[in-house]
Amino acid sequence: MTDEQLPSETRQRGLKTMSEVYGFDLPNLNGDPFYEVTVDHLFADIWNRPGDLSMRDRRLLLLGAITAQGHSEIAEIQVGAALRNGELDADQLREIAVFLAHYVGWPAATKLDGVIRKTLAKDKKK
Repeated sequence: MTDEQLPSETRQRGLKTMSEVYGFDLPNLNGDPFYEVTVDHLFADIWNRPGDLSMRDRRLLLLGAITAQGHSEIAEIQVGAALRNGELDADQLREIAVFLAHYVGWPAATKLDGVIRKTLAKDKKK
């Protein structure tokens, strides 16, 4: 691989963080502007900003935001990654659904609760 083909330090940091956030490795897609901004800005910079927010804190915020928006497909990825990374356990995840029900509404939190139940059931089968 030539120096031009090697991912930049920013891209490497973004890809590493994306893998941590999603719980699986993602490819380095060069030439896709949206993907490049996502990796280089959102994951390399925003998810790694200095301050007092841990990966777990950021994941909690993300779970609240995606639950409020009804994105259960993304919640499934995040719940699984939180379990695999040891950031949240089954009881904490269930409590998040109960708590969010009071702020984002019962239908949205019910979707999250379903995602949590599905993910925990899959995890037990392993």
